[in-house]
Amino acid sequence: MKNTILLISVLLTSFALGMYVHTFTANQSEKIQRQLSQTINNEKNNLKLGAFSVSLNVKDLTTSKIFYESLGFKVFAGGMEKNYLIMKNENALIGLFQGMFKGNILTFNPGWDENAKNIEKFDDVRTIQKSLKKKNIKLTSEADEKTTGPASLMLNDPDGNVILVDQHR
Repeated sequence: MKNTILLISVLLTSFALGMYVHTFTANQSEKIQRQLSQTINNEKNNLKLGAFSVSLNVKDLTTSKIFYESLGFKVFAGGMEKNYLIMKNENALIGLFQGMFKGNILTFNPGWDENAKNIEKFDDVRTIQKSLKKKNIKLTSEADEKTTGPASLMLNDPDGNVILVDQHR
């Protein structure tokens, strides 16, 4: 009987201790996540990335052109002879690229609006790069920080989607 009471006491104490440790570590984890979120939000988190488009790797440029035209897109830039078209529907942009890269890419163009017109205020790709590095975001390619003007950087989002920040001026 004493062994049973002792065993139950040990189990209850272990359970209570486990609950305390779990609650304590969960609270610490939440606290760390809040602090990290505040740190990121306190820094320059509103990067001006410029025009946004999706760059699609297409099998057949002509077929894709016809399809997107049926959705109301019109050729905006590029050319069939160059194996790529930039298509536009109001302020939506889609790049169609045949044989130029694998997969699809989310593309941002600092310094441009959706009409490829220069915008006055934008963050240079090198400024964006420094901000991303400061946040410990791994880049797969980088802009040379000693240069000015056109440059690009690449990274992957948590799901492996490729993001290209491509500055043309």
